Amino acid sequence: MLKNKILELKAQKSALILAHYYQEDAIQEIADFTGDSLALSKRAQEAENDVIVFCGVHFMAETAKILNPTKKILLPDLEAGCSLADSCPADAFAAFKKDYPDHFVVSYINCTAEMKSLSDLICTSGNAVQLVDALPKELKIIFAPDKNLGAYVNQQTGREMVLWNGTCHVHDQLKTQFVMELKMKHPDAQVVAHPECSGPVLALADFTGSTAAMLKFVRQNESKKFIIASETGILYQMKKENPAKEFHIVPVDETCACNDCMYMKYNTLEKLYDCLLNEKPQIFLPKNTIAKAQKPLDLMMKMSKSLKII
Repeated sequence: MLKNKILELKAQKSALILAHYYQEDAIQEIADFTGDSLALSKRAQEAENDVIVFCGVHFMAETAKILNPTKKILLPDLEAGCSLADSCPADAFAAFKKDYPDHFVVSYINCTAEMKSLSDLICTSGNAVQLVDALPKELKIIFAPDKNLGAYVNQQTGREMVLWNGTCHVHDQLKTQFVMELKMKHPDAQVVAHPECSGPVLALADFTGSTAAMLKFVRQNESKKFIIASETGILYQMKKENPAKEFHIVPVDETCACNDCMYMKYNTLEKLYDCLLNEKPQIFLPKNTIAKAQKPLDLMMKMSKSLKII
């Protein structure tokens, strides 16, 4: 059985398998640790293993390499990219940044290593509001790359950050039409949304939060029905933790009740096995990029600890 072979290989190589909540169910089931970007970053930083297999997308594996430059970081499929990270090329952002020379750059962790190296502070959807709110009020800020998350943070903090025009196609494509249709079918359901969704969708939500925050809300809320405006993969943990509750994912169209990130689903058990067996594909980054990108990531960890977010 492939699952057993993976577990045997993992033990032989003393490897750590990290998985994002959007990975396929079989990978989440086999992972040593499953979490959102903030929790995975913290777990990667604390890892004692020499080999870390990151079942997520490319920028997540890069983040693990930045935090663990001497360790072997593996990604089952190098093609597992991210539309949001791709929406903010480092060279284009560097040119954009020159128009705001006196601005502090806060970048969402869903960006490339090169983008992180151009940033002053990294945030996640789980800590963005608290971190930005903790910065001096007079500080001028550029927020990149997600304009929806940036707009949500502006709304929550009263800031007027300059926003880079990037989005996550998985969340940004969700429409109010389908949220309202589900709400009409299930009027007693709570609408739970990720802040990468557009403003009109967030306006319909009963709760907006990171993946981990969404899971916590569903776990603690007394409602028995939930409408989820996020990626389909989150349902695995929600159903596992709340077997008596009912979940409805906001679809992208009328053809299926799903909202999958194709990049997250590039990773499979077969690729995970091959990755462990051959110890590749491996993530490599220039030392200079790692050194520059470490600073805003370290600041995120320091501020998050000080604010008791993690």
